Amino acid sequence: MFKRENYLTWDEYFMNLAKLSAMRSKDPNTQVGACIVDKQNRILSIGYNGAPKGFNDDDFPWAREGDPLETKYLYVCHAELNAIINYPGDRHSLEGSILYVTLFPCNECAKLIIQSGIKEIVYECDKYANTDGTIAAKKMFEHANITYRQLNLAKEIDIKTKILQK
Repeated sequence: MFKRENYLTWDEYFMNLAKLSAMRSKDPNTQVGACIVDKQNRILSIGYNGAPKGFNDDDFPWAREGDPLETKYLYVCHAELNAIINYPGDRHSLEGSILYVTLFPCNECAKLIIQSGIKEIVYECDKYANTDGTIAAKKMFEHANITYRQLNLAKEIDIKTKILQK
């Protein structure tokens, strides 16, 4: 008997976990997920974009436009930030790890990624590639010798998003 052939690669597995994590986000426009793994393919942490811990996210805005204090941008924690701070171990244990993220990191998250010691970023989407924040993030990553690559998923898992009530 031969082994099954159509299984997920490690890249597909971890990116799909990041996508599953993104489904926890309450942001009505952009749901981002992140998964940090070590070189032995062990999951270290996950995160998604959302309001800070302890905040009632009904009390804060989710708008994308308008007065900055009435938009989400000054309040929401990005998936990368949450994955890094959710890691329960010693921060030095993130050294050399890989970050799988559904959206290319912004410049602020790039600083956290560099400081944490993550050495590779695998991302799915780069829809803000031409913005100053993404251009700055790529410059910082290149200067810090952090590699990044886009993953076009050949296989995605089909997760039923309907929650069944018992």
